[in-house]
Amino acid sequence: APYFWPSNCWEPENTDYAIYLCKRTMQNKARLELADYEAENLARLQRAFARKWEFIFMQAEAQVKIDRKKDKTERKILDSQERAFWDVHRPVPGCVNTTEMDIRKCRRMKNPQKVKKSVYGVTEDAQSQSPVHMPSQPIRKTTKEDFRKKVTRDTQKVGGIDKGGGLSKAAEGSAHSVLLPQAGLPGNFHRIMTAAPYATPTGIFSVQHKGISGHPRENSEEGCLREYIHMAETWDGNANSFPIFMLKKNKLKADQYIEYDPFITPAEPSNPWISDDSTLWDIEMSKEPSQQRVKRWGFSIDEVLKDPVGRDLFLRFLESEFSSENLRFWLAVQDLKRQPLQDVATRVEEIWQEFLAPGAQSPINLDSHSYERTSQNVQDPGRYTFEDAQEHIYKLMKSDSYARFLRSNTYQDLLLAKKKPENEQGRRTSLEKFTRSVGKSLAGKRLTGLMQSS
Repeated sequence: APYFWPSNCWEPENTDYAIYLCKRTMQNKARLELADYEAENLARLQRAFARKWEFIFMQAEAQVKIDRKKDKTERKILDSQERAFWDVHRPVPGCVNTTEMDIRKCRRMKNPQKVKKSVYGVTEDAQSQSPVHMPSQPIRKTTKEDFRKKVTRDTQKVGGIDKGGGLSKAAEGSAHSVLLPQAGLPGNFHRIMTAAPYATPTGIFSVQHKGISGHPRENSEEGCLREYIHMAETWDGNANSFPIFMLKKNKLKADQYIEYDPFITPAEPSNPWISDDSTLWDIEMSKEPSQQRVKRWGFSIDEVLKDPVGRDLFLRFLESEFSSENLRFWLAVQDLKRQPLQDVATRVEEIWQEFLAPGAQSPINLDSHSYERTSQNVQDPGRYTFEDAQEHIYKLMKSDSYARFLRSNTYQDLLLAKKKPENEQGRRTSLEKFTRSVGKSLAGKRLTGLMQSS
């Protein structure tokens, strides 16, 4: 690949090297295992880039997914080229040069004006940020100017809020042009939606704010949400703009899961960590699900699959429709990802013979593209051999089987049965316990009286 040609004369950064080492650890192949010095380098890089390690890991995952879609031969060639590239730029400790002529020296001789290139941009002869190959720099005492610059940078990151609490002119113009083409949203809401991390269900609650009139509002989830909704509904601009859409979407999801958050809704019958009453754990362990669990299965197919009782019920429903092989295949692939490396090849062959091979006992329905890719992956078995097939089956169950499961009598009867008032049952149970205890005490007294009379 031209990307790895030495003639391109670019100096990789340690972030590139960290992504490469992460990719090697994800692929679970003997030929791609890290050497001792590479494992040490990875540990150093992880400490050096602790704040941005999640971003590095996501980049590595994305590259691994792209590599899996390539042919086996092409993948091996790229792996060899990439390893050779890093052998040149990050050689084994104690080895100055891995080739007959030092490629980096030749490049510097031909191009004295060295410019470091990277996939993340071009930096003018900037030193790397990791201590793996660079000597440690002397520590400089932080000055007031450094703190002032940091405050300025942080202010720009949260949307250009100026010292007076409003938006700077540049930030206001850019925000209106990107998010709000029809300027008309109240300024405070504009600032909140520009600065707040509203991509998560609870992210809209993490910013302290002031109301439209400028007076402080209560800093609670309910108060914040009420204020945001009021400002969204009173805005006469485009109701389908992205911030308003995300706000309504986050509100719906927050309302849906609020009763499952023990910090907001107290657990019933009681929190075992506070009251020393293990009744809640006994209920969760029992095969008879509570009303909350049954209701939660209706949120998404993921809620059904991660609940053992819901998963068993879903499997029984699919068996009644003669389509249980889809869920059994999905569960088998999930189990494959947790298998020890020495058992992976055997388990891959078993799954192939049961679900995908010609004349299989429980054949599943795959499209031609997924089947072709899976057939190629089986030649080089790994934990993610059936990734494409599993994704296809998951989408099939989500769009077809799961919807019919929610409409089925199996789920509806269980949901309606759980909606009966449980307090009546609790009172009846308490009365039975009381009657039983009174009966035992009376029987004991009679027995004592008979023994004394005799």
